[in-house]
Amino acid sequence: MPELRSVSVNGIDVNVALAGSGPAVLLLHGFPHTWELWTDVMPGLTDDHLVIAPDLRGFGASTRAPAGYDAGTLADDAEALLGALGVTSTAVVGIDAGTPPAFLLALRRPGLVRRLVVMESLLGRLPGGEDFLKAGPPWWFGFHAVPHLAETVLEGSEGPYVDWFLNAGTLGDGVRPPLRDAFVRAYTGRDALRCAFSYYRALPQSAEQIERAVAGARLTVPTMAVGAHPVGDALQRQLRPITDDLTGHLIEDCGHIIPLHRPQALLSLLRPFLSPGVRQTHRT
Repeated sequence: MPELRSVSVNGIDVNVALAGSGPAVLLLHGFPHTWELWTDVMPGLTDDHLVIAPDLRGFGASTRAPAGYDAGTLADDAEALLGALGVTSTAVVGIDAGTPPAFLLALRRPGLVRRLVVMESLLGRLPGGEDFLKAGPPWWFGFHAVPHLAETVLEGSEGPYVDWFLNAGTLGDGVRPPLRDAFVRAYTGRDALRCAFSYYRALPQSAEQIERAVAGARLTVPTMAVGAHPVGDALQRQLRPITDDLTGHLIEDCGHIIPLHRPQALLSLLRPFLSPGVRQTHRT
C-alpha cells in the first residue's frame, strides 16, 4: 500500500500517495477520479521508480480551494509539490484534466521534467483537435461550465452521475466496487462538485495559458501521447507541430479511463518510455 501524506504547497494542502523508490514519476489524474485512478498502474512502476500520485487541487482529500483550477495554477501546484518532496527530476504522466498542467509543467520546466506522458485530453484550442470537436464539445462541458448549475442539480445524485462516467470511460465494463465507491465519496456534496466543475469553468483561461506558452517555446522533453476512446489521436496531432520528440500510441478496445480499463497495456508503454535503455523485467 502506498503511503498517504498531506503536503502544504502553494496555499493548499495536497493529499499525495507515495510508493517505491528510484527516479520520480508524477501521476496526475482527471475527472471524476482521485489518486486512486492509478491503483492498478502503481505496482508496475514502484520496483524502480518513486511514484507520486496526488489528489489534484479540490479533489479527494486535497484542499477544496475557492479558486486556482486553471492549468497554470495546477502546474504550479505540481511543481511546488515536487519541491516540497525534494524531487529535482521527474517524469510526468497526465490524463484528462491532468494533461494540460502536465504539459505546461514540462514546457516551462524542461530541466525538471525529464519525460512527459499525456493521455485522453485536448490542449485547449491548439490545432489538431478539429475532428474530435466537429460535432461540438462533449455535452457535459457546457453543463459543467455554467456557474452553480451542475452542483445544484446533482447534489444528492452524485452516485449515478459518477457511475455514468465510469461506465462510459470503460466502454461499459465499469469499475470494481471499492474504487467506484471511493470515487463517489470524493465527489459527494455541493462543495466537492463545485471544485470538480471549476476545472471546466477555468477551461477558457487554461486555453489562453496554453496558447501563450506555445507562442514562446517548444516542448523539448521526450513526450508520449496515448489515446483511446473517444479522444484517439487528436492530442497527438495537437502536439506534433510543437514537440521536438514525440511518440504516439493508440490502445485498442480501451475506454477513456486507460489506467483502470487497460492498465497492463498502459504499463507496456510506460515502462520502456520512462526508463529508456533499461531492460524491463516486469510481466505484462
